[in-house]
Amino acid sequence: MAAIYSLYIINKSGGLIFYKDYGSAGRMDTNDSLRVASLWHSMHAISQQLSPVAGCLGIELLEADTFDLHCFQSLTGTKFFVVCEPGTQHMEALLKVIYELYTDYVLKNPFYEMEMPIRCELFDINLSLTVQKERVALLGR
Repeated sequence: MAAIYSLYIINKSGGLIFYKDYGSAGRMDTNDSLRVASLWHSMHAISQQLSPVAGCLGIELLEADTFDLHCFQSLTGTKFFVVCEPGTQHMEALLKVIYELYTDYVLKNPFYEMEMPIRCELFDINLSLTVQKERVALLGR
C-alpha cells in the first residue's frame, strides 16, 4: 500500500489544474476529483475567515481515520495538497519540493497559461521521480 494516495493542485479560483492518483484503493473519476478540489478550496477559504487567530492561512492538515490531507498554499494562492495514509510524516517538505518543481517546470514554461490545467512533460517526469523517492524514504523510516 502506498503512503501517498493522490496529489491535487488547485488555482487561486478553486479550479483543479492538476490531479495525480498514486494507486489508492478507491480511484476517483474526473468529476469526483473536481468535487474534492472545489470542496477543499471552499473549506480552506472559510477556515481563514472563521479562525480566531489573526493572520490564519487556512487549514494545513486534516486528519481522518483513513487518511490525512496536507496542504501548502503558495503566495499566489495556488494550493498543493496531498492525500496520504494516516500519520505519514514529512509531507510538508514534500509539498514544498512539489512547489519548486511547479515553479521550475510549469511557471517557466513559455507555453503554459496561468490558471490553466498543467500539461508539462518535464513536470510529470520530475514529479514521478520525487514521489518515488519519497515512497522509498517512507519505507526506510
